[in-house]
Formats: sequence, structure tokens, C-alpha cells
Amino acid sequence: MQRKAIGYVSAVEGAEVTVVLDPAVAGEVALGDMAVIASERSMVFGLVQALSIPAPSGRPEAGDRHLARLALLGESQGPESEDFAFTRGVTASPRLGGVARLAVSDDLARIYARPAKSSVRIGSLHQDPDVPAFMVVDDFLGKHFAVLGTTGSGKSCTVAVLLRTVLDAHPEGHIVLLDPHDEYAAAFGDRAESVTPDTLTLPYWLLDFEEMVQVFCSSERPYREVEANILKECVLAAKAEYWRGAGGDEAGLTIDTPTPYRLARVTELLKVGMGRLDKPESSIPYLRLTARLDALRRDRRFAFMFGQLTIEDNMGEVLSRYLRLPAGGRPLTIFQLAGVPAEIVDVVVSVLCRLIFDFALWAERGRGVPVLLVCEEAHRYVPRDSAAAFGPTRRALSRIAKEGRKYGVSLGLVTQRPSEISETVLSQVNTLVSLRMSNEQDQLFVRRAMPENAAGLLSALPALRTQEAVVVGEGVPVPMRVRLRDLAEGERPRSDTARFSDVWSRPCNDKGFIADTIDRWRRQVR
Repeated sequence: MQRKAIGYVSAVEGAEVTVVLDPAVAGEVALGDMAVIASERSMVFGLVQALSIPAPSGRPEAGDRHLARLALLGESQGPESEDFAFTRGVTASPRLGGVARLAVSDDLARIYARPAKSSVRIGSLHQDPDVPAFMVVDDFLGKHFAVLGTTGSGKSCTVAVLLRTVLDAHPEGHIVLLDPHDEYAAAFGDRAESVTPDTLTLPYWLLDFEEMVQVFCSSERPYREVEANILKECVLAAKAEYWRGAGGDEAGLTIDTPTPYRLARVTELLKVGMGRLDKPESSIPYLRLTARLDALRRDRRFAFMFGQLTIEDNMGEVLSRYLRLPAGGRPLTIFQLAGVPAEIVDVVVSVLCRLIFDFALWAERGRGVPVLLVCEEAHRYVPRDSAAAFGPTRRALSRIAKEGRKYGVSLGLVTQRPSEISETVLSQVNTLVSLRMSNEQDQLFVRRAMPENAAGLLSALPALRTQEAVVVGEGVPVPMRVRLRDLAEGERPRSDTARFSDVWSRPCNDKGFIADTIDRWRRQVR
């Protein structure tokens, strides 16, 4: 198929080229089109990222000057030809006066050809539905990724497409997904281990000191510091007693060592410490801690952490189950966090993130397995404002973002408000999957995170349709706008969006609805 000439080069500035369009074909050029410009040693390819009429006369017949601005993506090796190999980056810039032509389907197929590295198909190109869009698995997963988009843009379905596509090609994967809205279990069915508050097991002795303080101590600062010092002394003594009884060496034991201890023994030590006091008012911190420990042990909402009848070192079983080692046909663990008490959900996320990283950190080199952690509503855990976050959770995720790839821990961030997420964490992400985004602050934030030659694609973000995304970064061969592949009915996340027009059009005759809801509420069963 012959490439149609659309104009000539009038300006070259860095990675951008301005083309004066032929008035006869100017109406055929659209944002996102791929153009080809021949240079002396190669063919240079660029995406149309802006169209303009610098001085419009207001009369179409006047022959106004039409301009197109191109962002250069890469080039072919060798002179102009229909048979070429595409490489990213431009070594020979186009010359002034060079003829620009529209790329044809064969060009797109070569530019977006399946990479030689391990890759999977995630959809098709926006410019040509017949050209498949591929994702490079190792670069996408190994260098972190983010899925960004406003509410209702299809983030959950996009995450489902990406994860299902990867698992179809790599069924022995190890993925942990933090699901605050309990929507992903429906998308993966038997391929996932769904962990609900009823099936969650996270022993209290896995908490590090900061997490203990958050769970056990008062929130007010003066009381918190006093209680924290008392708690540290008692817990460390209880750990040492258990460790000695198990035949362990106390030499390296610290307050953060993940080893079992008996909570009842901590309560006894608190009472012993209280008995040594001379003044009654000095016993208040001890009484607060004792009351808090007793309340947590009795509260069935916290049974996943404090409900074990016997204390045993089951850390291996916990890690094996949650990290899917082995996968056993279920390579994905979904933590359904909606039913976890609000006052402790940040602690649960912190413990899970820290365990994943520390397990990879302490694994013998060559024996560890890569793990992907996908964090929905990521702005809740690593917000831009550090004061709005639970410190240990923020530090755990930040550590994975900065150091995780060295130890085989990858991070997937999913958020509807990218402008509210930590810039430090997002800067470590090497692949961005951007869905429809209308908020100007969010667009500006994403623009700063995108590579320069893909910034023009951002102009399409407010107009993206559902199931469309702009994907840039290490995980794709070339920045592209794609239509993600379809999901079958049973592969879609559960949407809780209320359909007012449907429900409000008929009477509610379900008499048992209120009683059933109250019963589920009281029993804490979703």
C-alpha cells in the first residue's frame, strides 16, 4: 500500500517536527496518526500530537496554512523501503523540506510488531484495529507499572485484562492484589485465592513495633509515647521467654523480630510492672494497655489477628498461602479488605507489604521467586501528603518502589487520583497505563511523569472511550493508544455502581431485605 504525502517539514526542534500540510489532504490528518519522513540514512516515524491553523482567515476557500506537530518515536535502519526494521530513538533527524507521508497498516504492524522478548497481546491499536498491541512482560512487571484513570473509566477491567493476560501465558505466577472494594474475586474465580476477613490469618506477633503502637496504644501523643515504651519492654520480654522455650538464641532478638509470643504473658508483665509502682496515677498507662489488649482479644472483628487458641510458629504456612508458593492452579491472592475494621486496615496492608518485601530480601540469591503486588486505591496508602498516611504502610510501599526490583518484588499502582499520590513513588514507575482523565491537575501530574515524546498522547485522555488507554514506558515497544481486549461476562470485576433509573422504576417488595442486611451487619458478613 502506498504512503500518501501530506506535506513538508518546516521546522525541527529536538524530538519535535513541524509539518506544513497540503491543503488538499489536511482534513485527512488526525491526532494520533503516524507519519513517515525520509532522511538520508533512514525513515523517521512520528506521532501527530497537535494540529493548528496559525492565522485563520475564517474562510475555508482562502487556503489557510495548516500545521501538524509530530513527536518523533524512532526510525528504520536504511533508506526508504516497505521492508524495514523499526528501532526507538532517532539518530538522523529529518531535514527541512523533507516530505511527510501517512504511515500505512504495514508500517504500523512493523513499528508495533511483537517484541523478541517475552510478550503478550493486550488489545489492538487505536489507529488500526487489525494491528495487535503487545506488552513486554519482564519490563512491564519487573520495573513497576501504574493504571491511572478517573472513576468509571474502567480501571478495574483494565487491571483484570492485564493480569489475566499475563497469567494466561504464565500460569505459575505469584500475584498479591489488595482489593479495598471486594470487586476482583468475581473476575478471577477459581484462579485466585480470595482472602476475606473470615479466612484471613495474620497473627499479631507478625507486627513490628510501629504497627504494635498503632494497634495497642492510645492515639493521643503524650499517652502514646509512654505506653509505647512500656509495651516495648513487655513484648520484648515475652518474645525472649518464648524464644528460649523454643530453643532459640536470644543474641539477635529485637522488638521487630517476627517470632511468636503470648499476649497473655504480655498482660501478666503489665500487671507485674503496675504492681511495682508507688503512685496510683502512674498505673494509668498500664491500665490503658491492659484494657486495650483485652478488648482486642474479645472483639470478633479482630479474630484474624487475635483469635488463635494456641500460639504456634505458622509464619511459613502464612507466607506460602499468600505468596502462592506453590501456585497450585491459583497464582493470584486477592485480599478483600472491605470487611477489615477501618481502624486496623492500614496496619494489615502495612504487614502484608512488609512481609512480601522482607521475604524477598532474606531469600537466598537464586532461590527466590518474583512477586507482583497490585495496590488498588494506592493514593490511600502512599498519598502526596505524608501526614495523611499511616507511616509504616507508606514506608513499606516506598521501599518496594525504590528497591523491590533488586529482589524480585514488583509494584502495580491503581488510582483514580494520580495528583494525590506520592511523586517519589510514582517516579519509580516505568510503565503508565492512562485511561480517561478529565481532571486538569491529574493530567498535568501524568504529563510530568510521561516521557517527552509521548506527551502529545495526553491530549486524548479526556476523550478516551471506555476500554481505551494510552500506554507508555518500558512495558511497551512504542508509546501507543490501544483498545484493550474484551472480557467475557464471568471475567469482569464486580461493579457496585447503583443503577438508579432501573431500581427506582419498580417497587421494592423484598420484605426480608432490611432484616437480612441488619443481620449481616451485626455478624460482620458481607
